[in-house]
Amino acid sequence: MAFSSSTTSIVSLLFLCLSLVVSTSLVVSAAGNFYQDFDITWGDGRGKILNNGQLLTLSLDKASGSGFQSKNEYLFGKIDMQLKLVPGNSAGTVTAYYLSSLGPTHDEIDFEFLGNLSGDPYILHTNVFSQGKGNREQQFYLWFDPTADFHTYSILWNPQRIIFSVDGTPIREFKNSESIGVPYPKNQPMRIYSSLWNADDWATRGGLIKTDWSHAPFTASYQNFNADACVRSSSGASSCSSSAQSTTTNSGWLNQELDSTNQERMKWVQKNYMIYNYCADTKRFPQGMPPECATTNLS
Repeated sequence: MAFSSSTTSIVSLLFLCLSLVVSTSLVVSAAGNFYQDFDITWGDGRGKILNNGQLLTLSLDKASGSGFQSKNEYLFGKIDMQLKLVPGNSAGTVTAYYLSSLGPTHDEIDFEFLGNLSGDPYILHTNVFSQGKGNREQQFYLWFDPTADFHTYSILWNPQRIIFSVDGTPIREFKNSESIGVPYPKNQPMRIYSSLWNADDWATRGGLIKTDWSHAPFTASYQNFNADACVRSSSGASSCSSSAQSTTTNSGWLNQELDSTNQERMKWVQKNYMIYNYCADTKRFPQGMPPECATTNLS
């Protein structure tokens, strides 16, 4: 069959559009390679990317810790990372893994892992900052040894809610409560950061247990990063437009909420493993609890 020049042009245009859709999906939803996705930002060689970009390690010794940050900024998304934490006597150390923007009115979504003496459980510390205000801590023990193997720690962040999950099990939900005057992180793109550092002035039993440097260097490991997310471009525009969202192949996270099964799983975690909830700390808020505590925002 012969094609006219106009038909050929239309076919070429269709192929171009298809290629643009595919490339947009790869930008918005892509499994990670640490060389491509992250920069080691401090630590003077203590942070390393290994195994052709499939493994990243951070180390801490008495001279310095180390850290990395994502090349991309994200505005909403589902972020997954597998971590294996510092084994043995990790008292005094903190492994922080979080999303954050910059500036005095920054937004932030935190996982922090507080080390402990050998045989004692790690404490998983979570927090949400919006417009520079945090003080929304919840803390948990884990139902496994986080130093023995890699486990997946996930942040789902969409315009309605933030869900913290461990190995697919939700442990915390922070809902958008702007309707009652609670700021919600929704306008500031955030990078992913992680660091391993010495915090023995507060991290373990309020600073009573100090870091034992005879066990140094301390090392945390990372693998299988994945970001199904909207990415801010170098021009400052965000791909989190309706067109970008429509081309994302796995964009269910944009409107995702906890179904009844996952609500029950979260309640199980909070009943059995939560060790601190700011919404239950009446001594801390003598002038009245934060307004989101009166809603179903926190179990």
